[in-house]
Amino acid sequence: MTAARPLAGQRRRGGLVVVVGGGITGLATAYYLKSRHGLDAIVVEASDRVGGKIRTDELAGVPVEAGPDTFLARVPWAADLCRELGLGDELIEPATANAFVWARGRLRPLPPGLVLGVPTGLPQLARSGLVSPAGMARAALDVVLPRRRHGADPSVAEVIGARFGAEVVDNLVEPLLGGINAGRADRLSLAATAPQLAEAARDHRSLLLGLRVPTSAGPLFQSLRGGLERLVGRLAEEVDVRAGTTAGAIERAADGRWKVAGLLADAVVVTVPAFAAAPLVQTVSPVAAAELRAIEYASVAVVTLGYAPSAVPRLPAGSGFLVPRTEHRLMTACTFLSSKWPDLASSGLVLLRVSAGRVDDERAVELDDGDLVGRLHREVAEAIGTTQTPVATRVDRWVRGFPQYAPGHVARVERIEAALADHPGLTVAGAAYRGLGLAACVHQAGEAAERTAAGVAGAAASGIAGDIAIELREDGAHGRRPPRPHR
Repeated sequence: MTAARPLAGQRRRGGLVVVVGGGITGLATAYYLKSRHGLDAIVVEASDRVGGKIRTDELAGVPVEAGPDTFLARVPWAADLCRELGLGDELIEPATANAFVWARGRLRPLPPGLVLGVPTGLPQLARSGLVSPAGMARAALDVVLPRRRHGADPSVAEVIGARFGAEVVDNLVEPLLGGINAGRADRLSLAATAPQLAEAARDHRSLLLGLRVPTSAGPLFQSLRGGLERLVGRLAEEVDVRAGTTAGAIERAADGRWKVAGLLADAVVVTVPAFAAAPLVQTVSPVAAAELRAIEYASVAVVTLGYAPSAVPRLPAGSGFLVPRTEHRLMTACTFLSSKWPDLASSGLVLLRVSAGRVDDERAVELDDGDLVGRLHREVAEAIGTTQTPVATRVDRWVRGFPQYAPGHVARVERIEAALADHPGLTVAGAAYRGLGLAACVHQAGEAAERTAAGVAGAAASGIAGDIAIELREDGAHGRRPPRPHR
């Protein structure tokens, strides 16, 4: 009598997925695998905390963000996840959307109607004072210039500059897009960084006219009362997280499953930064690993400064200001935290959040805390007029924290995905690939969970079919005829 063999579905123990990385992408992926697809998922995180760049700390008795302080609300993914986790009533939006650019010695208002820094109205642009009369004349040519052909994946500066000229790129587009990505407009892929602009440039001769479409109602950005770490905290409560656990190299087991972090898994989703993902997949796919290593990263610092109200008597009415690279400042942006989020006024201080660092500028991570705070305070004082030093400070650094979507990035991501497609059950997701904002990472998490669940189900079905075929062959070998199908 032959011993019974387990079916493929039993061998797979219900479908275990290991998610490498406990940032927002990894936690959301594990949550979706469990809640939407009924799969067991384990998150392994090398550090002793989860959340990645989403971290809420305290300064002067109020919560302040060490990383992002909002997510994009014009797409549904992050807000929907908050609601699904019972945090819908805690969603908040900034008290003001007005902002400035620090250019040519003064704060100048961002013109209304911008689409990622690209103007949709020339009168508003002229009134802002951000572009000289000569620059205005050049920007106006967008409506008459013929369509221009570009390469397969042109940079932001190449496309926008061809339509509006260098001043619009330097004083509007780069402070916004470059600030979001800690990059340079001449080294950022338009298709990867701003697909909405790439689509408009492809479909319309004039960007000024092509971008004049009705915008959806509602806030552009949202956050959570008490800080965004509440989101990752709720996710961590819902999934199996193993902090302080290194993944090690990912390898195939003898039975076809994956070996990672001492576990046997049916699938693995890698959500760590590209430079950390490369050694994990090196043995399995050297091609994918090489492409992952080629993704460049920029480092930034976030410094929170708390001033006595008497030190900042005339804070401009708005959410903050951006600083163009052409101004040659250390600072890249300043957020008026206690104006943007009125709940923070309970600190009794005027709180400012100052960002520094971009690609090719490592000063923000090379300066010690005291020098960094001192230099940024002096720039703040020059911009808004304060002379007193801050009474409370906090410094957070994100070394290699911002992936750079260089021209060719979309094709590179496709090559990574194609290389990993030869190894079913192994996938990557996160800020390095198809959007680095919080909402984009949540969206990628949902897609990664969908692909992974489909692959696990397909492998299980294939394994069960194979086991049945073996059973039938062995039954025939022992002289037993297989049962006739019902007619």
